[in-house]
Amino acid sequence: MSADPRRAVPRTDTLLADPALAEAAARLGRDLVKDAVRAVQSRVRAGELPPDDAVAAVLAGLPPTASSLRPVLNATGVLVHTNLGRAPLSSAAVEAVVAASGTTDVELDLATGRRGPRGEAALAALLDAVPAAGAAIVVNNCAAALALVATALGGELVIARGELVEIGDGFRIPELLEATGARLREVGTTNRVALEDYTRAVGTGTGAVLKVHPSNFVVRGFTRAVPVADLAAGLAGTGVPLVADVGSGLLRPHPALPDEPDLQTTLADGADLVLSSGDKLLGGPQAGLVLGRADLVQRLRRHPLYRALRVDKTTLAALEATLRGPLPPVPRMLAADVAGLRARAGALAARLAAAGIDARAVDSAARVGGGGAPEHPLPSAAVSLPEAFAEPLRRGARPVVGYVADGRTLLDVRSVPPSADDDLAAAVLEVARRWT
Repeated sequence: MSADPRRAVPRTDTLLADPALAEAAARLGRDLVKDAVRAVQSRVRAGELPPDDAVAAVLAGLPPTASSLRPVLNATGVLVHTNLGRAPLSSAAVEAVVAASGTTDVELDLATGRRGPRGEAALAALLDAVPAAGAAIVVNNCAAALALVATALGGELVIARGELVEIGDGFRIPELLEATGARLREVGTTNRVALEDYTRAVGTGTGAVLKVHPSNFVVRGFTRAVPVADLAAGLAGTGVPLVADVGSGLLRPHPALPDEPDLQTTLADGADLVLSSGDKLLGGPQAGLVLGRADLVQRLRRHPLYRALRVDKTTLAALEATLRGPLPPVPRMLAADVAGLRARAGALAARLAAAGIDARAVDSAARVGGGGAPEHPLPSAAVSLPEAFAEPLRRGARPVVGYVADGRTLLDVRSVPPSADDDLAAAVLEVARRWT
């Protein structure tokens, strides 16, 4: 009779006592390593793996961190990809998050030993970047900023019908506003609104006039909108605040995005408050930025809802480092030279072709993403591979996400940092190796 194969399966306690697995358990947690051990034991039991290879197999199956989130190479050409976590943080922001992850002086004045202003340095950095603002606060995201404004300013919110937009995952601005208890006064039509529509709607019960940038679509043809400067002039003397949700977090005008509103210009044009995201074109952490008149910002800060929406110490640290530190990845991608992108794609394609892979460099069109600048494609370059590469690249040890067009997998290099070109090539070579 043959020996019972179960006797060859290494015991759980024996495997967990191995020094390498004990170190992994100290780093990742015993339960996570134990789950990996059980998976390997099943493979040994099924005869798929020799018992002597069990420890190595457990180590190979462990994630790099205790989190299930995996680093992904974004080769989609979408600079701010919501499904991939939007803006990648700069190295300065990552270092700031690590430094702030322990005990820190986020709300303590070390000189006096008394409680200090929360996130004072991050807010100062924000105001230095947008000098037209008198004050600023930071909340969890731009939707939270909008909810806080609607709640704190109260009353009726006047908004153009064409700006009642839907954002990601089916969330709609009017439903968000109504959930706060705000009353909406819609003015104009889907395609046209005039200054007189706003001024006729403003009355004693108006809490604010709200202008929302429809960043993820464009209406063309017989259209009319009211610029912020004209709307601010029309509201002068009414005492009604003008709030502009500009969305993308662009601090100042950018030549590549001529139609994208920015915080500095919007405030200079007369908006009393501007709202935007921190993790889009600014290139920082997820956050909702509120800047503008000091009295209105203070009114928001003192509202009870602000406490529920405020950000933590790591977000404040990352935001400050994004504003004070070197240019973050997203602005770098936006400013990338097309000739340089073509050279990178060409070098990568040549490297892969030399290994026998059907690879070639092609021109492509990248996008801002995150609902920004939908009609402004960014000229770019990509490595073109057979369509069958797309899925195994996503499933690789270092996942690579590209896109398929005209029967080819394209890896756009504008959204990949130059420092990751070797990783991108290695991922493609590994897929090709497994096929052959």
